Amino acid sequence: MPGHDAHAHAHESNTEHSGSGPGGYPHNHPPHGGGSGDSHGGDSHGGGGHGGSHSHGHSHSHGPAAPVSRHLRKVIGAVLIPFAAAVLVGLVVLWPGGAPPHERTGVGFDRQTQQATVTKVEKLSCASVNAGGVPPTGDTSTAEGSSAVQQANGTCKRATIRVDTGKDKGRTFTEIVQPDQSRQLEQGEKVVVAYEPSAPRDLQYSVADVNRRFPMALLAGIFAIAVVVVGRLRGVMALVALAISFLILNFFILPAILQGSNPLVVAVVGASAIMLIALYLCHGLSARTSVAVLGTLISLVLIGVLGLLFNDWAALTGNTDDNTGLIHGLYPSIDMSGLLLAGIIIGSLGVLDDVTVTQTSAVWELHEANPTMGWRGLYRAGIRIGRDHIASVVNTLVLAYAGAALPLLLLFSIANSGIGTVANSELVAEEIVRTLVGSIGLVASVPVTTALAALVVSADRPDTKTATATATSAPAQAPARGSRGRRRKR
Repeated sequence: MPGHDAHAHAHESNTEHSGSGPGGYPHNHPPHGGGSGDSHGGDSHGGGGHGGSHSHGHSHSHGPAAPVSRHLRKVIGAVLIPFAAAVLVGLVVLWPGGAPPHERTGVGFDRQTQQATVTKVEKLSCASVNAGGVPPTGDTSTAEGSSAVQQANGTCKRATIRVDTGKDKGRTFTEIVQPDQSRQLEQGEKVVVAYEPSAPRDLQYSVADVNRRFPMALLAGIFAIAVVVVGRLRGVMALVALAISFLILNFFILPAILQGSNPLVVAVVGASAIMLIALYLCHGLSARTSVAVLGTLISLVLIGVLGLLFNDWAALTGNTDDNTGLIHGLYPSIDMSGLLLAGIIIGSLGVLDDVTVTQTSAVWELHEANPTMGWRGLYRAGIRIGRDHIASVVNTLVLAYAGAALPLLLLFSIANSGIGTVANSELVAEEIVRTLVGSIGLVASVPVTTALAALVVSADRPDTKTATATATSAPAQAPARGSRGRRRKR
C-alpha cells in the first residue's frame, strides 16, 4: 500500500499469512523497497519485503527484550503468583499497627530531645570550673591522668544554649566544654539537646549531638538529582522503590519485631515485599525480571538456612553492645539471635538484586544476539560474565562490613590480640558469620540465576503465529545478515 512505510509493511508480513502472495505478503499489499531487497541480495520475488522485515527486527533488537510466549508466561506466573500472594498474606497477618509504647529510660537513643542553638561561647580557665574535681596526679601515662591534667591546666569553654522547640522554647542553659572533648561547640551552631524531666531544673537539658539535618538533606538532594539526571525514568523509579523500601522497613519490619513477632519470619516477608516491589518497579513487569526475582528468592532461602545453622552452631546471641542490650532490656520478648539473622537477610538483599538482575540481563542479551545458542552455551557464556561480578561483589561486601567494624578492629589491634582471639570474640564472630553467609548467597546466586535464565530463554515456545512468521522470513534473513557483515568488514 503506497501510504505504508517499510516498518509497517514488514510488520504486516509477520502477522498476516492467510491469503498471502510470494514472500509472505498479502495479495493486496505489494512489497515496498525492492532496491533495498536487491542490496541485501534478495531475489525479485518478495526480496525487498524480506529486507524490510529484517530491518524491522534489527531495529528492535537493541530495545527491550522480545516478550516470551504465552506458555512460558503461564509457567512463570504459576510460580510467582502464589509466592506474591503468600507475601501479601504475611504482610496482612503480621502488620503491627505501630511500635508498642514504653516509658523512656533516658539512656542512649531512648531520650526526649529538642532542637537548640548555641548563642554564646566564652573561654575560661578549667581550674575555675573544675575546682570541685579530683586534683590531678600529674601522671600522664594513662588516659585518666592525661585528661585530668588537661582539665586542670587547659582552657575550657562555657557555652550558652537556647532551646528552639518544645514546651521550653526560648529557655537557655549553660554547659561547660572540656578541652579534651571530641565535640567543641561554636557560637551559632545548631545542636540537639536531651531533656530529662525528673532531673533538677538546672540539669534537665544537656547537649546530646550536633544538628546535621541541613547537610544530610542537601546530600540526599544531590544524590536524588544525580540518579534522575543519569537514570532518567529508571532513576525516578529507583528513587520511588527506595522510598517504598524505607516505608516497609519503618512501618512493618521494625514495629513487627518490637511487637514480638519472630524476627526471621518478619525479615523474610518484608524482604520479599521489598524485592518484588523494587525489581518490578525498576525493571518492568517482564519474564526477565521474574527470573531475577526467582534467582533472588532462591539465594535468600540459602542465606536464611545457612544463617540459622551457623548462628546456632556458633552460639551467637545477638546481644553484644549497649544498643542491643538496651533493646533487650526494653523488650525482653525479642529474640536477639533472630534479630541478627534478620539483619543478615535484609543486608544481603540489596546486593543480591544487583547480581541477579545483571546475570539475567546478560543471558537475555546473549540469546538476542544468537537465538540458536542452546541453554548450555548460554549458561557457559553467562557464567563467564558472572565470575567477574562475583569477585567484585564479594570484595565489596567484605570491605563494607570491615569498614563498619573498623573502630572495633582498631581496639583489638591496640590490645595486640591474636587473629584467633579476635575472631573468637562474639562481636567479631557476628560480623564474620554475617559476611561469609551473605557472600555464599551472593556467589550461589550467579550460577542459580544464570541457569534459570538460560533454561527459560532456551525453552521458550513461541506462539503459532510467531513461529510461522519466523519460519517464513528465515530464508531471507540469513543472506541479509551475511551481507551486512560483509559491509562491516569493508
